[in-house]
Amino acid sequence: MKPFQKPLSSEEEAYYIRMLKEGGAKAADAKEVLIERNMRLVAHIARKYQNSGEELEDLISIGTIGLIKAVDTFDAGKGRLATYACRCIDNELLMMFRARKKISREISLYEPIGTDKEGNEINLLDVIEQQTPDIIEQMEMQENIKKMFQLMQECLTQREREILVMRYGIGGGREATQNEVGRKIGISRSYVSRIEKKALSKLKNAFSS
Repeated sequence: MKPFQKPLSSEEEAYYIRMLKEGGAKAADAKEVLIERNMRLVAHIARKYQNSGEELEDLISIGTIGLIKAVDTFDAGKGRLATYACRCIDNELLMMFRARKKISREISLYEPIGTDKEGNEINLLDVIEQQTPDIIEQMEMQENIKKMFQLMQECLTQREREILVMRYGIGGGREATQNEVGRKIGISRSYVSRIEKKALSKLKNAFSS
């Protein structure tokens, strides 16, 4: 695997994005530069999924599709391309895993594995007693939890974070009622409720954006 090129500086990135959006003869060259100089990001994200059984080069190929989509749809008014591209690359890889998992299940679950006492053919679906852990859903959950902690630091005040941590036992603590939270920090239950709703609304908006 050849080494990846150095990422663009913010000024260089802005220049090539502007050239791409303006169109014309140089737009294709600008797109190629934006893709090539962000391939290190694709490789970094792809390595998170190496334990899935897929070859790293295959993961990078799929992740590159996400990067191309990010370059094509990026809005320069919403921060850095790398931040937006991370979500697109992750989404492309997760979609690939879901598609392959669906095909694999359709084949393996109905594959004959023997016969019962009466001589009737049975398959794996007949003998599964409980659902096995879903590695893709676990990955998504881990990413969402990490994102939640990051957004709590970025979007919420210290008081809002404190109330959510106590209310929902974030970090492994015991969940507390609004009355218990109010008594602990010296405010009314109704005030706790207002702060909690405002904090949850902030997190919801931050997640969706």
